[in-house]
Amino acid sequence: MREDSMSGIRRDLLGKTALITGSAKRLGKHLALSLAQSGCDIVVHHNHNGDEAQSVVAEIEALGRKAWAIQADFLEAGGAEKLAKQAFLKAGPIDILVNNVGNYLRKPVLETTATEWRGILEANLIAPQVLIQAFVAQCPDSGGQILSVGYAGLESIRPHQNATAYQVSKTGLYILTKTYAETLAPKGIRVNMISPGHLDNSVDLPENIPAEIPLGRAGRLSDIEDALHYLLDFDGYVTGVNLDIAGGYRL
Repeated sequence: MREDSMSGIRRDLLGKTALITGSAKRLGKHLALSLAQSGCDIVVHHNHNGDEAQSVVAEIEALGRKAWAIQADFLEAGGAEKLAKQAFLKAGPIDILVNNVGNYLRKPVLETTATEWRGILEANLIAPQVLIQAFVAQCPDSGGQILSVGYAGLESIRPHQNATAYQVSKTGLYILTKTYAETLAPKGIRVNMISPGHLDNSVDLPENIPAEIPLGRAGRLSDIEDALHYLLDFDGYVTGVNLDIAGGYRL
């Protein structure tokens, strides 16, 4: 990683193009702006947040980078394929794919319908699989980076009765990460995962944080940003890993 301390531009990221799913708001927006500040052009994906996506595009362009907003609904037939096609058409080759979308359903497993199961799996697992395959097919000869977002404690499989569909989808994404890391390493493509715990903007932040999080505070968006930049180092030697960024939550 080589950074110009005055501008924040990273020489290994300068001129790269990143596609970040769900990047119109919250964590996805923060990661998009962070990569733009480091020198990347950004494809901003959204579903229902067109105004927010255009606002993110404007912020990225104000940093002197290129940006494109693309709408795609992963629950519609061909939604992920549409996103890939439009991204390559507008932005050209993509160097970095960040699978950030993580539709979350909090509902007892006995009450979760087949339609709800299909929706969670389509958005959180099948869409990333489609995007990874499309990404690899067009990946530059210089290699590329794939990063997916999971959840804290992902590797310690245990029941979550009120979020089972989400858990299954993200566990499947973890398996995809490990498999693609091994498969794509000879092509110079590294594949990793970040699993946040409770962030300070989480909708379900515990009332008693010290009782739930050993390090005694909620995570910050900057904590996830630091992990992102570590894993996306184009001179890096890390692949196939999942980093829990959770302050010890769910150890």
